[in-house]
Formats: sequence, structure tokens, C-alpha cells
Amino acid sequence: MFDSLFATSTTNTSLELAPFLASIACAIALGFVLALVYCYRSRHTKSFVVALAVLPAIVCVVIAMVNGNVGAGVAVAGAFSLVRFRSAPGSARDIAFIFLAMCVGLVAGMGYVVWATLVTAIMCALLVAYQAIDAGPLGDSGDRTLRVTVPEDLDFADLFDDVLDSYASYHELESVKTTNMGSLYRLVYRIGMRDLSQQKALIDELRCRNGNLEISISHQEANAGEL
Repeated sequence: MFDSLFATSTTNTSLELAPFLASIACAIALGFVLALVYCYRSRHTKSFVVALAVLPAIVCVVIAMVNGNVGAGVAVAGAFSLVRFRSAPGSARDIAFIFLAMCVGLVAGMGYVVWATLVTAIMCALLVAYQAIDAGPLGDSGDRTLRVTVPEDLDFADLFDDVLDSYASYHELESVKTTNMGSLYRLVYRIGMRDLSQQKALIDELRCRNGNLEISISHQEANAGEL
């Protein structure tokens, strides 16, 4: 069906409307599917979801316009090398979806609509399955950030080590800073909870030692350079 759209010649520039529109329609539909899968059980922003939905169509158009022309291909490669995302680096999952969207757009732009649909179906099913797993090595690892506020006159060195040893597989004091005009210290620990259901018990024991000041436990945030 698409043989006339993408010939093997490096100088062919013919482009038929019907196959082109079919490829674009397929890329738009598959981009919408990818956006829905990305939103499944995960936090997301509208801007990223929209970008993910239209990215396959954009790549499809680029590939269709190159159409075997070597000069146009070099120009497109140079243009892509000048473009980068102007936002903060995303997670490994975000980047995986971006590459998948580009792959789907590339395949659809070359005219392989059935293959593009098949790749989308297989990869989306795999990603949904991994996202739905809540146990084992792919589930919650128990890594948490613990913030404990202590009064300025309290010697906090090794004060909480025995309590943390009881509930955490590891713990590390990451930072110490003053707060409330220097009258309090805020300690930030990286810990690995052995049992996530014991978070309340851990907080209750820590409250007995820090004068019942503020304590919080949250998911560890990846560094900007981490994937």
C-alpha cells in the first residue's frame, strides 16, 4: 500500500496524499494510546501528556517529508540535534515513553501501520503490567526520606540510631540545617523501611526523643541527574 510513498531510491520525493493521511491518522491514534498508558497509576502533567500524544505524529510527518532524500535527511538530523527539552530532566519512565513515542512515529511514518500498531500494543501491555506490580523487586522498595526536628540544646548525634536500626534496613543522616530562627535543627535521613506498615510505630518512638516536635516520612526524591 505504501510502496509508492517510500521507494528505495535516495532521490525519490513523490508523496501521495492518501497513504500520508493514513500514516498520520495511525500515529495520532497510537500517540493517544501511549498518553493514556502513561497516565495509568502515575502522577503526570497535562503538558507532558499532550506532548507525548502528538510526538508520534510529529515524527511521522518528519519521516514522510524526508521520503528517502539524503539531503533532507541530513538537514532533519541537524535540526533535531539543536532541539532539546527546556524543562528539568525527567524520570527514566518519562524518557522511555518519549523514545517509544518516537519509535512509533518513525515506524508509522515509514508506512508500516500494522507494525506500528503491533509495537504499541505489545509495549503498552508490558508497561501497564510493570506499573501494576506492587510487590517484589518492581514494587515499593521502602526507601523513604525521614525529617526529624529537634531542639537546639539536644545532642542529636547517634540519638536515633537504635530506633532506626529496629525499623530500617539502612539509615543515613543526609543533612542538618537550622530552622525557626536557629532555635531548632532539622535532620534529614535516608532510610529503607523493612515494613511500611510500621511507619506510625517508628514516628511514635522518635517523638519520645525529640520533644514531640515535627516528624515526617516521605518518598525519596531522585536527584536531578538520576534516572
